[in-house]
Amino acid sequence: MLINIGTQLGAFFHEVFVAKFDFWLVFGMVAQFLFAGRFLVQWISSERAGKSIIPVAFWFFSMGGGLMTLVYGVVKREPVIIVGQTFGILVYLRNLYFINRDRRLPASQRAQ
Repeated sequence: MLINIGTQLGAFFHEVFVAKFDFWLVFGMVAQFLFAGRFLVQWISSERAGKSIIPVAFWFFSMGGGLMTLVYGVVKREPVIIVGQTFGILVYLRNLYFINRDRRLPASQRAQ
């Protein structure tokens, strides 16, 4: 039984990561790593500050990973990815807008 499970698992990973290896698999993996990298940026920033911080780089990683993942979803015709990333990208754009707007304001008028 364990040998059968091991064989099936090996066949699954071969099909997913070897047989389907192409440009879009690499593109999708880079997108996912970029998207996941935002959590590393946030974690490091928060550890340095000793409190929860969301740096601007978090939103840029979110945009880059989100856009690349959206492109991947469109090419692969994955409706769940398309819908999920489209709404996320709108949130990332809005946050970047707020950050840019607040940086243009004098310090006394910035949101706390």
